[in-house]
Amino acid sequence: MRATWYEKNGTAKDVLQFGTMPDPKPQAGEVLVRLATSGVNPSDWKARSGARPITFDRIIPHSDGAGIIEQVGAGVSTSRLGERVWVWNGQWNRAFGTAAEFIAVPERQAVALPPLISFAAGACLGIPALTAYRALTVDGLPDGQTVLITGGAGAVGHYAIQMAKLLGARKILTTVSSAEKAEHARKAGADVVINYRTENLVDRVLSETDGIGVDRIVDVDISGHAKILPRIMARDGLAIAYGSNNPSVAFDFVPMITSGAAVRFFIVYELSSIARQQGLDAITRWLERDCLHHEVGAEFRLDQVTEAHEAVERREVVGNVILRM
Repeated sequence: MRATWYEKNGTAKDVLQFGTMPDPKPQAGEVLVRLATSGVNPSDWKARSGARPITFDRIIPHSDGAGIIEQVGAGVSTSRLGERVWVWNGQWNRAFGTAAEFIAVPERQAVALPPLISFAAGACLGIPALTAYRALTVDGLPDGQTVLITGGAGAVGHYAIQMAKLLGARKILTTVSSAEKAEHARKAGADVVINYRTENLVDRVLSETDGIGVDRIVDVDISGHAKILPRIMARDGLAIAYGSNNPSVAFDFVPMITSGAAVRFFIVYELSSIARQQGLDAITRWLERDCLHHEVGAEFRLDQVTEAHEAVERREVVGNVILRM
């Protein structure tokens, strides 16, 4: 099979390689997926750069992708042959991810993709959609709540805005860094779009919530917002942290405790089986009803993986970046 890989950490140009490797074989309980697309997420370039130590001799990157089941291992029903699927956690705690023509994964990690959903859209789902759903459903649903989604033009934020609407949020605020990203967030369904580069986030949130603050925050950078959380959250509000621009986070104790603020952390790769299945079930229902918009911002060939990683790293693309096989 054709594949891209790296054998040491470093820049995309220095370490990413393209060539051929033997086709993987599905083991017991696994399926072999012929991939049509592979999704490139920020965690992919961060891992390649060194955020995660290499524990295998060779890494095929990327966790997300979509394609068709071509073979099944022992114990897997042959009825799954030919099934269109999307893949999650393709390269988490495993050497070989989706930046290749084939991937063998446990069958539960290959989820049915409805006929009306393209393979390009399928490559957008894994990390972004599952992260968005979990953030919006931790400790209850956002039904009737005012929700702030930071980074509304990002892949997670884009899905989170849509899902918040579907889950009954009363009002959705989001932050962006440009006019182009603001329009992207509005199309997703955001009620209030705040350019954090030109506006005061605290003032704008309080103005839009009659001084009360938001009930829930879906936060891509908890380190950057930790100090202002008590000022922008309603009493007993909840902040869900799935990302941080710094490894350390500091909260001011007195404002946090007097406001009753709570902060929950999670990483999408390590969801409990129950939380994972809840997300998969909800996403499947929405896909079957064609309720979600999937924004593919740029497409690259498999042998252009270096350019794809650089585009994501530079944050120059609005929407998801995918590879086509």
